Order: sequence, then C-alpha cells, then structure tokens
Amino acid sequence: MADVLAYVLHYEGAFNKNSLGAVSEGAARAREVGGSCHAVVVGGESLTDELCCSLGAYGASKVFRARGPEGLAQPVIDAMANVIDEHGHSYALFGGGLLGFEIGAGLAARRHAGVTMEVTTVRAQDGELVAERPILQDSQISVSRYRGGLGIIIGRINAFEVVSRDGGAAEVVDVDVEYSPWSTRATMVTRGEQRGADVDIEGADILVAGGRGLGKADGFKLAEALAAALGPNTAVAATRAVVDAGWYPYAAQIGQTGKTVAPKLYLAAGISGAIQHKVGMQSSESIVAINKDANAPIFEFADLGIVGDLNKILPKLTEAIKARKGS
Repeated sequence: MADVLAYVLHYEGAFNKNSLGAVSEGAARAREVGGSCHAVVVGGESLTDELCCSLGAYGASKVFRARGPEGLAQPVIDAMANVIDEHGHSYALFGGGLLGFEIGAGLAARRHAGVTMEVTTVRAQDGELVAERPILQDSQISVSRYRGGLGIIIGRINAFEVVSRDGGAAEVVDVDVEYSPWSTRATMVTRGEQRGADVDIEGADILVAGGRGLGKADGFKLAEALAAALGPNTAVAATRAVVDAGWYPYAAQIGQTGKTVAPKLYLAAGISGAIQHKVGMQSSESIVAINKDANAPIFEFADLGIVGDLNKILPKLTEAIKARKGS
C-alpha cells in the first residue's frame, strides 16, 4: 500500500486551486496503487474543522492539521517530515507554485528523497507511481521512478485538474510539531497575491495575451478592453519581450521564464509563438491567435488562427462581444 500526502496551501479562508488539484490527483493515483490520499495543512485559527473537512470532497480521507505560520516553507517542511515519519507515506505531492518548489526541495534534502519538479503527468506503473516532466524545451519527456523510501512530486502550474467527488468529510487529525529553531526565525510581514487585470492569471478562465505586435504600451488598452468585455475571471497577460520593454508588468509574463497557465481560452494578439512562450501556455484548452504574419509559428499549434491587423480586429471583436451580451 502506497499512501500519498498532499500539501494544501490556504489564504483568507480558501484553499489554493493548485493545491486542490494536487489532492485530486493524489486521490486518483493513490487508489491505483492501493493506497489513500491524505493532506497536510499548516496555519492558525482560520483552519477550522469545517474548512479542513471539506478536503474530503477532493479525495482526501484524512487531513493532518498543524498549528503554525502559514505561507513559509520551513515550518511546512517540519510538519510534513513529522507526518511522513509517523505514518509512512510513500509519496509527497505538491501543486505548482514557488512555495511548493521550496517546500518540496527542502523536504527532499531533509529525507534524502528523490524529487521531480515541473511534473505534468503522474501515473501508476507496476504498483508504483511514476512522474513525467517535459525537458529540452518540451521536446522530450523525462520519466522519474523512485527507489524505495519517499518520492516527492511537484507539479507544473495547473497540471493537475481539480476534481470534486462525493467523498464525504475528511477526518481531521491535529499534530503537534516541534519546529526547528530556524523554522520560526522568519515571520510573515505581509502577504498578497500577484494579479493581472485584477485576476490571478494562473487561475483565470480566459486570458487575452499581448505581444510585440501590439506596437507599444498603449496597445495593451485594446487587450484590456477585450478582457473587460469577456467578463469575470478574464485577465490580460504578456510575453517576455513586452514586459522587458516596460509595456506591461512582469507579474503578467507567460513563458519559460514567466508563468505557466492553462485557461479554457487563450487569445494571443500579436504573439509570434516562439518556443519559450509556447511552453507557458500550450496546455490551454483552446488557443486563438491573431497575427498579421501568416507564417507566424503560433498558427502551427493554435486551434483558430486569424491573419490580419489586430488594431482593427480587437476593437471589432470587443464590440461584437458587447453586442452579444447586450452591454
């Protein structure tokens, strides 16, 4: 039996989307190898019994709750090491995000465990879990297997789908953790979420992304107008070239050196589709590209391509959406 322990990040009384994806993925894969999925949460009074029990809907049969500072890596490493030592989990699973990378790497060092980052697929094979991650600019797939002990799997942003099941309430188990001296030396001064167009681009359902084809910083007003017309949970994103040029904030950057996204709709305006950008958005459900260059690489993997002047097309598209919505 191989149990999976998923870390769940929370903020302002709600669980992080990628963490819920990790629980959903952990539950699905644990069943395939004859185990169970458990979750670990670290925080204060906001971690109520009701909130922790709700993780049962995503497949966690048990939630280990540790009282301590949330949002810092070292206390979570202490808590997870404690739970794993006591309960013998075979795998630790994390959703995408910088904090997950830091915790997973620290836990791997603490337990001399194998770790794989930027994982896009987890599957069962011969009674064990294996992790797959793209390498060489996503041109090849690397497969990781774990030799006994603990295997640590850290997903790419939005790699794991959030699946709500009728699993009932999870059992909540409070654990006493003796935090390492260094784990409590750092304190959280303030905490917030990076957002683009008032919506987290990693969690947005629709993204309107702009590239150098917008011509100048003011060109993003066209993208912002379209995003506003499309409605709630729509955000504006950008390529590295335009954020380096100062046209748009770095928080909105998508690509190999930016964020990885997987919205339901990705509308690329004036983006050529270089491999560095492709790796950050190729998991989108539908990709629509607008570019005046019919030979732009983005048309090779877009679901719908529009060849033309985006300065004319974006306003017309915005007007059409507003008319359709009656606004």
